[in-house]
Amino acid sequence: MTSTVTTTPTIATVGTDAAPSWLSERLASGAHPDAQRAFDAARATLIGGRRIDMTALAGTLGVDRTSLFRWVGNRDALLSEVLWSLAVPTLVQAEHAGGSLTGGERIAGILTHFVDDLITADYFRSFLRREPARALRLLTTKESPIQRRYVATAEWLVHRDLGEAPLGGAIAPADLAYILVRLSESFTYADLISGDTPSAERARVAFRLTLRVDG
Repeated sequence: MTSTVTTTPTIATVGTDAAPSWLSERLASGAHPDAQRAFDAARATLIGGRRIDMTALAGTLGVDRTSLFRWVGNRDALLSEVLWSLAVPTLVQAEHAGGSLTGGERIAGILTHFVDDLITADYFRSFLRREPARALRLLTTKESPIQRRYVATAEWLVHRDLGEAPLGGAIAPADLAYILVRLSESFTYADLISGDTPSAERARVAFRLTLRVDG
């Protein structure tokens, strides 16, 4: 008789669990060390403020581009996993920072902390400036799993902190999560979307009003 081990979702796992990718599953399995090696090198490149170039990356790894693509897929697939891998510890840190809060105030605090970290991360802003169109496509649309994972994470927060009928049942958890994510994106990428200045403070006000923490 086979037993199934069920793990409790956390802010670090719920996104990828909801929207896995071919590459995320290869990395999670531990059975593809070459893919892990390429992923680690690409992640270090982005954190270092440099562009992830598949030809240069293949050269660094001592392989040809064909092998690299076989290991990790195309550049967008690799970029998406690298970006989400950097979002996860940021979300975890944001959750720890809001540990003493409850309800909508806790959600607003976590998301505000997350937005602030994205706005102030030099390597991330460098990526946005280098590749604004690609960044918006990967981060704010369903072209990659990133937005779907962020929405799933926000929905998990809503269920956990506001229950199955948030805001008195005025809105479904999934719809509220999507609104919160779009607010987050609007203020994080304001410079790319509207030419405005990104602002964690304005995001905080919007989150709190939407969650009826204020007013």
